[in-house]
Order: sequence, then structure tokens, then C-alpha cells
Amino acid sequence: MIGFVFPGQGSQQIGMGADLFSFSELAKKYYNFANRLLDFDLKKVSFEGTEDDLKQTYVTQPALFVHSVILDVLLKERGVTPEIVAGHSLGEYSAVVSAGALSFEEALPLVKLRGELMQHAGERQPGTMAAIIGLSEEVVEKVCEAASSEGVVVTANFNSPGQIVISGSVEGVHRAMELAREKGARRVVELVVSGAFHSPLMESAVRELENAIKAADFRKPEIPIVSNVTAQAATDPKEIQANLVKQLTHPVRWVESVNEMISKGVTQFFEVGSGRVLTGLSKRINRSIPCASIGTVQDLEKVSIE
Repeated sequence: MIGFVFPGQGSQQIGMGADLFSFSELAKKYYNFANRLLDFDLKKVSFEGTEDDLKQTYVTQPALFVHSVILDVLLKERGVTPEIVAGHSLGEYSAVVSAGALSFEEALPLVKLRGELMQHAGERQPGTMAAIIGLSEEVVEKVCEAASSEGVVVTANFNSPGQIVISGSVEGVHRAMELAREKGARRVVELVVSGAFHSPLMESAVRELENAIKAADFRKPEIPIVSNVTAQAATDPKEIQANLVKQLTHPVRWVESVNEMISKGVTQFFEVGSGRVLTGLSKRINRSIPCASIGTVQDLEKVSIE
């Protein structure tokens, strides 16, 4: 049984999608549609922009989404079809399209809005995020609780056993980083992000995104979508919509999500999109279930040969 997983922010790479655009008429169609909808030249920034350009949240999210959705279609054309899907944060929108709950054209405006709202929320209430490696969930939760006297700080991503990302105000996160080192964390790394994602500091983005998601015509997906928020497989359109809204201010339960897919019978994962972040996490969650990264035409051609 095949499961597709779709990457989120942090997986972007300069040049991503350029080979797909040259290779595929579908890619040309999707990138041209995106360029008409967005307030910037997605092709230019994805194919030849600077890292600074591409890491802006309002740019990163559509760039990753368009890239992943094209690869999803091209994989399916080669007979590689998932029976369950999940996506890490922004990647959940790619999963929604893969599962058939929304079309590419219906989902892209939501992704555009999400990126803009999250960017603005980060500008209004500056925050940061940090990865803590080598401490248990319980210890990291206690560290956040102790550091909250300095400012907002919460657990944001449960990425793999022993790798947890925290999010919040600059003061709160910096204090939690100090406490995590004192507790014996193997590594503590502040992330290069433009806001405190998956924390209460994203609250200002919730209402407008919720209204847009509710107005969108979500359909019953053809296959289950595992939600970041619940780490459970969902097929009810209203539940999928509610999960996408909650996702802004709730943690990404990635370890549980991957284990849920395995419990449903997945024996092969494909990371569909830029980078190899989820492939690396998958190995740390359960090394016995292979995960293949599909991010380029070359990766696609290897699959078609197999």
C-alpha cells in the first residue's frame, strides 16, 4: 500500500520546478495559472530567484504547493497511486488536492491567502521557532511551560522521536532554548522563519482563512487524508476543513501521522515535492518502511523504470 507525504516550509530550493516546466505541458499549464493568480512571478522566483526571495512565507507556500501538485499528477500518470495521504503543515493542502477533495485551481487561492495571512501575522506579532533535538516530549512541554513567563512558547511540530520544534515570541523561545540546553538537549537550533507558526501568535490569521476555507467547495476525498492536528485519517469534508483551520495554531503531529498511515497498511512512502526532509523524518520514525523522494524529472524517470 502506497502513501504520499507532501513537504512544507523549509523544503524549498532554488531551481525547483524548472525541469518540470521544460518537461511537462501540465507543469507549464499549472505554473502559468499560478502566475496569473499570484501577485508575483512564481516561475521566476522558483526557477532563478534568490534564497531570500523564496523564503518569504507568501512566496514559499504557493511555490511548494504548485511543485508538489504537479509531481503528484505526474506520478499518478506513471501508475504510482496513493491509498492514503498526509502533508506537513502547508503540505496538507497538497494532500487535499491529491485526495480529490479540491482541485488545484480551487486550492491555490487558499494557499495564496494562507501564505499572505501567516506572513502578516508574523509581521504584526514577531516570533520565531527552534528545533530541540534529544529531549522527550514531556521534557520539552515542561521547558515551554517554564519559559512562558518570558513570553508565548509552545510545542509546534512533533517531527520525529527526539526532534521537536517549539514556536512563540522571540523572548519565550530564546528562554526555552536556554532551558532545553540545561536539560541536556543534544542540539538546539533556531530556525530561519518569518513567524511563530503553529502557535497562538498566528491567531490573527485564523478568521479570514476560516471564512475562505468554509466558502470553498470541499468534496468527499477519494482516499483518506491524515490530519496534522488529529493524526487521524479523515474523509468528511467538514472535518477536513476544520482541521485545516486549526492547523494554524495547533502543533503538527507528524510522528503520529506517519504511524497512523503505517497502521492503515502503508508499506511504501513517497515524499512528493522539494527536498528530502520528510524522507529523513520517516527513517527516524520507522526505518522498516521505505520512503522515496520525488522532486525532479530524474526522480520521476527512476520510478517509471521500476
